[in-house]
Amino acid sequence: MTDYSRFEDDIIVNSYHAQSPNRNGDVPLSINDSTIPNEDGENIDLRNHFDGRLDVIFSDGDRRIDVNQFWEMNYHEASIFLEEGENNEKFDSHPHEPEALPAYLLVHNDWYYGMDLATSLVLIVLAFAEDPATPPFKMPIALHSIIELFALAVIGLGLALKLRWMGWLTILKHKRTMLKCITLTIMIVEAFVVLIRQTSHFRVSRALRPIFLVDTHYLGGVRRFIRQILQSLPPIFDMLLLIFFFVTVYSVLGYYLFKSTTDVHNHFDTLFNSFVNMFVLLTTANFPDIMMPAYSKSKWYSLFFISYLCIVLYLLMNLMLAVVYETFTSIERDKFRKLLLHKRQACKNAFKLLLTKENPNQMEFAQFEGVMRYYAPKKGNRDLLVMFRYLNTSGTGSLTIEEFYGIYDAVMMTWQPQALDTPWYFTASPTVQRICQTANSIISWPYFDHIFYVLTTLNGIAMIERGMQSYPSLQTSVLAFSAGWDTCFFLACFTLEVALKTLGMGLERYFSSGWNLYDFVVTFGGLIAVISLRLFPDFVYVVVFRPLKLLRLFKLKKRYRDIIGTMAILSPLIKSAGCVMLVMYYFFAIIGMELFAGYDMRNCCNGTNIETYYKYTPDKSGYYYLNTFPNLAVSLVTLFELTVVNNWFVVMNGYATKVHAASRAYFVLFYLFTMVVLTIVVASVLEAFRFRIQYKKQTTKRDEEKLLHEEIELKWEDVMNYVKDFQALQKYRSDMFVGVGKISFLGSRPRNRQVLQRRMYRHEIEQWMQEAAAIDKRL
Repeated sequence: MTDYSRFEDDIIVNSYHAQSPNRNGDVPLSINDSTIPNEDGENIDLRNHFDGRLDVIFSDGDRRIDVNQFWEMNYHEASIFLEEGENNEKFDSHPHEPEALPAYLLVHNDWYYGMDLATSLVLIVLAFAEDPATPPFKMPIALHSIIELFALAVIGLGLALKLRWMGWLTILKHKRTMLKCITLTIMIVEAFVVLIRQTSHFRVSRALRPIFLVDTHYLGGVRRFIRQILQSLPPIFDMLLLIFFFVTVYSVLGYYLFKSTTDVHNHFDTLFNSFVNMFVLLTTANFPDIMMPAYSKSKWYSLFFISYLCIVLYLLMNLMLAVVYETFTSIERDKFRKLLLHKRQACKNAFKLLLTKENPNQMEFAQFEGVMRYYAPKKGNRDLLVMFRYLNTSGTGSLTIEEFYGIYDAVMMTWQPQALDTPWYFTASPTVQRICQTANSIISWPYFDHIFYVLTTLNGIAMIERGMQSYPSLQTSVLAFSAGWDTCFFLACFTLEVALKTLGMGLERYFSSGWNLYDFVVTFGGLIAVISLRLFPDFVYVVVFRPLKLLRLFKLKKRYRDIIGTMAILSPLIKSAGCVMLVMYYFFAIIGMELFAGYDMRNCCNGTNIETYYKYTPDKSGYYYLNTFPNLAVSLVTLFELTVVNNWFVVMNGYATKVHAASRAYFVLFYLFTMVVLTIVVASVLEAFRFRIQYKKQTTKRDEEKLLHEEIELKWEDVMNYVKDFQALQKYRSDMFVGVGKISFLGSRPRNRQVLQRRMYRHEIEQWMQEAAAIDKRL
């Protein structure tokens, strides 16, 4: 890679300004003066001096400056701006001086991204080996302390490099980075203390380790989801305050109504217990047990509990979901707007660095090619020409700033030549061509798919029939179900379908369809299942592949297609939500281990109303004594049980009895955190489904094809207008235009939420861009 230095809007070398021309001899617009002094003190006009040469070198004392670097500087910096726009990074973290760039490049590369992710995961997994450790993974204190310090050192190196180009003032303003610095400092000190003392201590700070993981490059979606959670908290807090008001009112009323109940299961003997049990009732985990003692005294008391659940559970909790849904919808729209305008600003910043004095308002192809070399290095020469042609809607041969705003869309698309309209097998031997042509004709038959829908239905009927039969052993049943003659017959049919489609369509076109990919995986898995069960009859896990084939039938009904389509659109969000849940589990698991790791819950609650749950005897047990926090693995299982809610109060009251009444705060907070996250997840699913249905109503199949595909025509005259370099022209002619004067290209966009949002918000986008342009004019 060419050495790079950043020079703001002007390139400054000691006391003068200089930049190299591009391939056409043009001088960058950012130069303040078209003349520079040579080593003899004479002024040289750059535009007349270079005459298209790229290897001119100026001498400044002992320092020699290759002016060919300077355009590379601008290309590289412009690509950084585009990357910051794509990743939604603030521009104040942009490198501001030449010496800072090496640190920036070290942090922003795939090797460091992978190392940062790996060390963050090591810190997370290290909790399995630290006291209290999961037995198979237990390590000596010295070993896991050294590993921890090494991982923290790698993360610290990244922060030190960030400090090199961001500076303390920027880091102090950057809350996430500042929190990361503070957490890193605390953990380094604690790790040294553990290593020196050779014993662990109350290390609740380990719960903050996920901060490092969330801050990695690959978890940008998780950071955005956490940001949406934080933005949704105000209305959630408002609704929780209202809910807790009613819980308190009913707790006070219940205390005075039912305190006199002498039953051993009295839940209202104190105001505190009354509040705790009414809060648990909000989750319905203790219903109807909490009602029955009072109900036995008077049937009218049931109205107290019924009215409570109707108001708090069915009305207020659902209202909270509605409020969160509305908030989430507006946040999603606002997030899309901000990201769009952020990308627009990134394009503006990059565009300024790609102009020349000869053409101060438009970008030439040479500059476009230069910046793409850094921003999209995997794009070939043909792709660059096609992208430039796609962006250059005016046909002038140069890009205006309005045209350059579409750069992210152009880079996102994949372009395929359509001019020759030949099948994938046209270069194969005649025999292969005949076979593939026959396969193409078969799969093009209108009833081809219908035949395999019928076969899939018959496969389902055969599975039901197999499931209803009796077999002498489990192994015999498994073999009959997943490796019997009927299974082999249907697998042969489905394998034939896959073979015909791959031969007729080609691998690239076949696997471009999600349904085809699913069919291939399930069919291939079914073949593996038959072979595995014949060799290893106890390997029963593979039986799942046969029933999975039935999912294909859901494709026939539009409602199921909408649901599956929504799931596909939601997959990034679901992955982010899943990561957030895991982070929350890890956080509470570490705290739970620190608080409750040393307690044995067997027979902990004798004489209480949960005694039977924790009863431990050789012949009969309540098994709830297993819900403990002895290590990370068991703690995570316990937390999942609490998430399901069923009888979660039994675990809470068990620790309140064994440890301290204040222990309830831990379990209540975990429930509230889980409820908030799950409520936002549900709201996001509802919003995505509503978005999908709205999109389907407003968009026809033809409109969707236009949205997902763009067709352009590239002529040889266009290429000659763009490319001024003779050698490059000859290369394009030989690679692309042999025997033809023009080629049609089809660009395909991925079917993701961002693309669909551009369609749904197209009118708003026009308004946002006009407002931004008006602001630019005023500035």
